[in-house]
Amino acid sequence: MRVLIPSALRSYTGHGEVEVCGATLAAVLADLERRYPGIRFRMIDEQQEIRRHIRFFLNGEQLRDLAQPLPASGELIIVQALSGG
Repeated sequence: MRVLIPSALRSYTGHGEVEVCGATLAAVLADLERRYPGIRFRMIDEQQEIRRHIRFFLNGEQLRDLAQPLPASGELIIVQALSGG
């Protein structure tokens, strides 16, 4: 599966796009973590919930559940909200 990485997380991957494997959103994030240590914590909190400022979209549909089954191919987009004043 192709994953588009937001600019704020590219310090982990070095790229704006990576290829990963996983049957669920949780498995995809685990594969990302295996390849790019530390990235998962920036998206998932200590209670194993998606952080408030992170959104995941698969082929245009927002994913809200880490157990969400995913197809073997497709495009997962990670969106990180920016804040400031």
